[in-house]
Amino acid sequence: MTHYKTAKEDIVPFGQKLAFGSGHLANQLFPAALGVFMVVLVMSLGMDPILAGLLGALPRLLDALTDPIMGFISDNTKSKWGRRKPYILIGSVISGVTFMIMWQLNPENSEIYNFFYFLVISIFFYIGYTIFATPLIGLGYEMTPDYNERTRLMAVSQFMGQIAWMIAPWFWVIIYNPSIFDSAPEGARILSIWVGGLCMVLGILPALFNNEMIVPDQDKMKNLSAKELAANTKEFIKGIKLTIQNKPFMKLCGSTFLIFNGFQTIAQFAFFIIVYYLFQGDKVAAGGWPAWFGTISAMATAFLVIPIVTKLSENFGKKNAFIIATLLSVVGYALKWWGFNPEYPWLMFMPIPFLSFGIGGLFTLMMSMTADVCDLDELNNGERREATFGAIYWWMVKLGTAIAMLTSGVVLHYIGFDESVDVQSAETITNLRLADILIPITTAFLAIVLIWKYDITETRSHEIREALIARRGKVKHEGDVISNVTGEIIPDKI
Repeated sequence: MTHYKTAKEDIVPFGQKLAFGSGHLANQLFPAALGVFMVVLVMSLGMDPILAGLLGALPRLLDALTDPIMGFISDNTKSKWGRRKPYILIGSVISGVTFMIMWQLNPENSEIYNFFYFLVISIFFYIGYTIFATPLIGLGYEMTPDYNERTRLMAVSQFMGQIAWMIAPWFWVIIYNPSIFDSAPEGARILSIWVGGLCMVLGILPALFNNEMIVPDQDKMKNLSAKELAANTKEFIKGIKLTIQNKPFMKLCGSTFLIFNGFQTIAQFAFFIIVYYLFQGDKVAAGGWPAWFGTISAMATAFLVIPIVTKLSENFGKKNAFIIATLLSVVGYALKWWGFNPEYPWLMFMPIPFLSFGIGGLFTLMMSMTADVCDLDELNNGERREATFGAIYWWMVKLGTAIAMLTSGVVLHYIGFDESVDVQSAETITNLRLADILIPITTAFLAIVLIWKYDITETRSHEIREALIARRGKVKHEGDVISNVTGEIIPDKI
């Protein structure tokens, strides 16, 4: 396998990697916190589970529809501030503020009042979140043209994103701690202000400190006003069509859908197995074990998996690194059968180093591989459309999440799980444990089959880059200067 040394001008300075990673910490902290805070609606505000489910589903439906639109807008914006950073700044403020407002709920209000209050504010939150997150993803795809530096950049962003999943499991402990708050709704009201404020500050950093690509042939771009946007509907549809016709990209989307769907389907099963199998339904005895399981999983991903996957990618290529990481996760899922042991609860942590390769390897590599696909798309179609690719990729992730939520409920129903009792039958527990292992293993092998013929290797990526340079010259970024002596690009060192 041919390896190419990363050119000095293609290295993203560490400060910019941290700024970009800070944006991803905010991007991950929002959904991580929402997963915990939503429990308050049913458990402490007395909302009907069906209404709470609607509050989780309806805004996400809007979110999935607006992602490709936002990607198109960002890709085709021409301003002196760039095509990504203005939206990242505005979106981080909107999403941070609306997250704070969204959780100012009181049990004294009627159920219908709380439902519509939360629904309306959450719609504004998800609009702001889309304005922030979609250009942020596109920004990462364009920050470096180098095959391996892209993986290193995504490794830093995913490492920082995992911090959200380390701390989020403990939010419910804080919210429901009577020595801190008088009630859970009060805890949610106050903690949401801290979380929203922190996410807003973190989300602003990429807009302040990251440098955008200076887009080739920028004068040909569409400067989209509201009137011009309406007139470009056909071009928007054409862009979506070109994106989904990109075969390497659809392999990435399909593999992500399978891995993430399998993971999300059984995500809550570990909690049920810990409570109902390890501790025989005793929620008090289970205590913080589920939270520790989530936190240590995130720590293993950040400190173990991401560095290893980055090295595997550099030595064996991204596709092979993905296959290796996925196979290691299969080992972890199989080890769950022995790891969940009522006599030795601490054994639940044994599979985690292997399990973490599934999601940790997935997003580190897939985001880097999508950046390579964006180069191929420019070579074939003559445009840079990173945000559109990012929007469709994450739409696939969200679709996987929605299907997984439905699948998870169906699986629980058919194995005989009864949420109204503290002790589940032995048959139900056995079937639950088998589903917890077999579902993600099946989707993992299907993902490997799908990605097997993905063909953008390091050599192919280098060839694509050289063809692009021959066509439109080397890509420059904000802050870069041209040497008067050599004519080479001197990168910004921030």
